[in-house]
Amino acid sequence: MAQREYRDRLFCYIFGSEQHRDWTLSLYNAVNGSSYTDPAAITIATLTQVVYMGMHDDVAFLISNEINLYEQQSTLNPNMPLRLLQYTGNIYEKLITLSRKNKYGTKLIRLPAPKLVVFYNGRTDEPDERILRLSDSFAAEQRDDADIEVRVRMININKGRSARLMEDCGPLREYAWLVDDVRVKERDMELKDAIDSAIDAMPDDFILKPFLEANRVEVKKMLLTEYDEARTMELFREEGREEGLAEGRAEGRAEGREEGQKSMLHAFAQLVKDGILSKDDAAFRCGLSVQEFEQAVKDC
Repeated sequence: MAQREYRDRLFCYIFGSEQHRDWTLSLYNAVNGSSYTDPAAITIATLTQVVYMGMHDDVAFLISNEINLYEQQSTLNPNMPLRLLQYTGNIYEKLITLSRKNKYGTKLIRLPAPKLVVFYNGRTDEPDERILRLSDSFAAEQRDDADIEVRVRMININKGRSARLMEDCGPLREYAWLVDDVRVKERDMELKDAIDSAIDAMPDDFILKPFLEANRVEVKKMLLTEYDEARTMELFREEGREEGLAEGRAEGRAEGREEGQKSMLHAFAQLVKDGILSKDDAAFRCGLSVQEFEQAVKDC
């Protein structure tokens, strides 16, 4: 397997692998209730030289004239419809360019239909499945008349949740087992040791075990980075809430929101400094261009 950046998430490392398209196909079948059997039907589309995704922790693939965008999230993000709308636009732009189609011409361009899924394994209690909608971002009185809607399936993949999905996809069930075991072991040992211990403790009949053992260094670095990012994100959220509430009580809601935004910018700037996020990723998550992000950090 080609080396990948350690910023990638383990979920992507497992289900976005060219060598293991059978695992991707198993996940697709479980999510959609389908029964495809040929992994060659899967075309992985997350490689930067094929499709620009904006971030590197997504899994995108083509099958049966569908473009499937899968993302794993360890922190709840209600803005996923907006993000995946932007990703989909990037993919369509690239596909049109590669196929030499003319979007300004008179001939209708056929596009693969988008299927958008977020796999959630954060620590907050969420239902097995719910739909996130772009229209939730609109003012209530405008939602019914808006000309754009985006629906994203958010599926809870924590151990013990989404039983049917886990039953139908062995690699996903084993991934959920690993994440849960790391969390349990982390209570009594350092995170890096908890990861090693969890990999060693995996049952020998788990499909993922040989893969994780063979790529233990990469797996550990990805999980360490992911956990550090999740912790930092939660810290800045809590800090932003506290400062926002304090400022809101003292000076009104507008000032409170401004302070919370400043805390967010500082936190993302720290993530960039620590190498956990690229500057592009941080700017995107703040809804800014790189130049706007850099200037906003300076202004703070």
